[in-house]
Amino acid sequence: MALGDWLRNRWLRWLGVAAFWTLVGLAFAGQLYLSRANVGAPVSWRFAIERALADWYVFALLSIPAFRLARRFHVERATWVRPLAFHVAAGAMFSLGWMALRAAVEQILSASAGQRIGFQEAFSHALVATFSFNVMVYWAVVAVAHAFDYYRKFTERELRAAELERRLSEARLQALQMQLNPHFLFNTLNAIASLMHFDVAAADRMIARLSELLRYTLESTDAQEVSLAQELDFLRRYIEIQQVRFGPRLEVREEIAPEVLAAQVPNLVLQPLVENAVAYGVAPHSRPGCIVLGARRTGDALQLEVRDNGDGLPAGRAFKEGVGLSNTRSRLQQLYGPAHRMELLPAAEGGLAVRITIPWRVKPDA
Repeated sequence: MALGDWLRNRWLRWLGVAAFWTLVGLAFAGQLYLSRANVGAPVSWRFAIERALADWYVFALLSIPAFRLARRFHVERATWVRPLAFHVAAGAMFSLGWMALRAAVEQILSASAGQRIGFQEAFSHALVATFSFNVMVYWAVVAVAHAFDYYRKFTERELRAAELERRLSEARLQALQMQLNPHFLFNTLNAIASLMHFDVAAADRMIARLSELLRYTLESTDAQEVSLAQELDFLRRYIEIQQVRFGPRLEVREEIAPEVLAAQVPNLVLQPLVENAVAYGVAPHSRPGCIVLGARRTGDALQLEVRDNGDGLPAGRAFKEGVGLSNTRSRLQQLYGPAHRMELLPAAEGGLAVRITIPWRVKPDA
């Protein structure tokens, strides 16, 4: 159990405090027994344990108000004078209070052993022997109270920082997704506008498919990850729109292993990759274009791939990623950090292959 969980459990906290004072008392009982034996005035184990536990249980009782006072009058760097003066006085009162209680307890213990000791005698003996030590115990309690307060504030700051980081990460992901949706929408509307001039029926079918896609994106806006089966369901509707536009010029094949359909993938991760393949691998050519969707598990990772038979990477010059690819790369970085990989490779068909590798994750109820 973590220290923070232990501190938040009231009963465990009290049990731990009692165990601490008991262990200290038993340690001093052993010291008392051995020291008295060494000076030729041996005592029984019962005597040593009774007196030592009586000492430290009184300390335990007085440590409760001392702990609360220490937390209330915290010694801070900016305002340390008044709290320090208060604790100096409180330490003396703590010591006197311990001696008064310990003298009363000693009367009870001595009476049970058949040796009556007066309160004044017991108090005077404690005053001479333990006043400074009692003050030291008080300051130890104050130090522990300050340490717990610093630990509590530290953990609270850590929790706030983690919460802020989580919200910032979610905000970045939402911003990236909101950027992606209008990009996809504007491209599709532009295609519909072009189609309206020579094939109204086809444009009408594209509008119907587009309404289905928009409904899906509105319903899944908050989901950063979905199952691959859901992602493919959305992608097939998008591909239907493109097939209405390109007709027999666009062929799409799926090489999807059935066991990976339950795997979690970023929402709308494949659509910009297919859109990029259509824009650069199919649209510029009059010949038929082929796009292949692949998904398979490799160890503890899921590998997604979209490849086309277009012109591939430009030879002799740098390839500039568009909004779709750069946006996808940013989302993967936000979601998986260094645990992901996104590669642009030459495809076997002669075009471009975009390969994404992400950690294998499946929902427990999938």
